[in-house]
Amino acid sequence: MLDKQLELAPGMPLPVKRKNVFASSLRFITQKPLGGLGAIIVIFMVLMAIFAPLIATFPYAENHISDRLHSPSSQYFFGTDASGRDIFSRIVYGARVSVTVGFGAVAISVFVAATLGIVSAFYGGWIDATLQRLVDIWLSFPSLVILISIMAVIGMGVANLTLAIGLLLSVGFSRVVRASALTVKGNLFIEAAVTLGANDLRIMFRHILPNVIPTIIVIATVQLGAAILIESSLSFLGYGVPPPAPSWGGMLSGSGLVYFTKAPWLAIFPGLFITLAVFGFNMLGDALRDVLDPRLRGAR
Repeated sequence: MLDKQLELAPGMPLPVKRKNVFASSLRFITQKPLGGLGAIIVIFMVLMAIFAPLIATFPYAENHISDRLHSPSSQYFFGTDASGRDIFSRIVYGARVSVTVGFGAVAISVFVAATLGIVSAFYGGWIDATLQRLVDIWLSFPSLVILISIMAVIGMGVANLTLAIGLLLSVGFSRVVRASALTVKGNLFIEAAVTLGANDLRIMFRHILPNVIPTIIVIATVQLGAAILIESSLSFLGYGVPPPAPSWGGMLSGSGLVYFTKAPWLAIFPGLFITLAVFGFNMLGDALRDVLDPRLRGAR
């Protein structure tokens, strides 16, 4: 009786209903099976990158000269390359490179795109016109030419590759953020904030940014797959991570091309993991878009 009186006592805060993470995840997988599959692939890639030393059966640079071009077996799960290095171990460590470059590039892209897009939409006028013309000039150049030019200037390496891909992805991303920010800017609560004397930074990052977060999350998730694909392309062309560090794109070039007819596993397994990574991030991004965008939510 006393507990019931305490529960019904006026002025007491109502108990907060906590969200069940497991139930929410299960509902997401049920409603969006492809998105759930993509989430599983993404989690698998991240765990493989984190626990690469525990998963790999050999050091990625260890040579087994007597077992050069060894076919897949119980000892070498994915076979060996022309230098006798274990393909499975190199793919596992290559996931660390792809995940690091992917998430790092998207983080840079989100920061630059959100800043450019919100500032351009908020101020408008000559600031918006100048920024958008610069974006037009950047987008007029082929992406591959821009990337190769940046890498030729700053040099190869994981950090430089991450910076170059992040800058490349941020420009087109800023257009999407700007469009979403323009929609938010027209709402009455922005006018109310201006009337109450809120400064520009507070309005942009306290009122506009939270309302464009769903758009940013969706685009960022899709860009993760694009960043991994770009990193693989640059490594394939020789502008990515320098050897002997393993990269899925780098494994496709060199011996993967020369010995493809004799040892097809040199190209099949790296290409398969690139495909899985891009598929997983794209499916997860599409599902998040449907969940976070109220215009695309299905009604029962």
